[in-house]
Amino acid sequence: MINTVDKTMNKRLFFALDLPDTVQQNIVQWRAAHFPPDAGRPIAAANLHLTLAFLGEVSQAKAQILQQQAGRISQSGFHVTLDDMGHWPNSGVIWLGCKNPARGLLQLAQLLRSQAARSGCYQTPLPFHPHVTLFRAAIRPVAIPAKTTSESFRVDHFSLYESVFARGRTRYNIVQSWPLTSTHRTSDAI
Repeated sequence: MINTVDKTMNKRLFFALDLPDTVQQNIVQWRAAHFPPDAGRPIAAANLHLTLAFLGEVSQAKAQILQQQAGRISQSGFHVTLDDMGHWPNSGVIWLGCKNPARGLLQLAQLLRSQAARSGCYQTPLPFHPHVTLFRAAIRPVAIPAKTTSESFRVDHFSLYESVFARGRTRYNIVQSWPLTSTHRTSDAI
């Protein structure tokens, strides 16, 4: 007899940065204007995000531990500038990324990936490459257009997401979010 209870209790989780609505819409409009319809499977605007640490299938108990660890992170916010593009044909991903990622972004990702690894979540040995996936299933060669403008936004929190597949679609739902500290002193705001 196969025990399916454990499998249904697990959730597919990842830590990520959400994109402001205006950035999501700008990316979707730019993507539609610069890529052919058969470039790959476009990611829905609401699902655009920047993954910090992929956790995989995680039990409720492990998820609670990871959430507690994330809640202890004390780090300043930072800016993200999406000004680079590429195509990974082996994984079928066309992405929008950062030429020079902010130090805070790299530190946050490293911290979350380290905590995940110590909690038993497999972490790829590949270096962290901050990016937003624009298309999946882009397995044939695709001409990458020149990115003439960049999207930039302030990051003041990070989130734990759950990937849910239902009715033939994948949705990314925020489970919990944690604030990053302000880099502005009170006296500077006056």
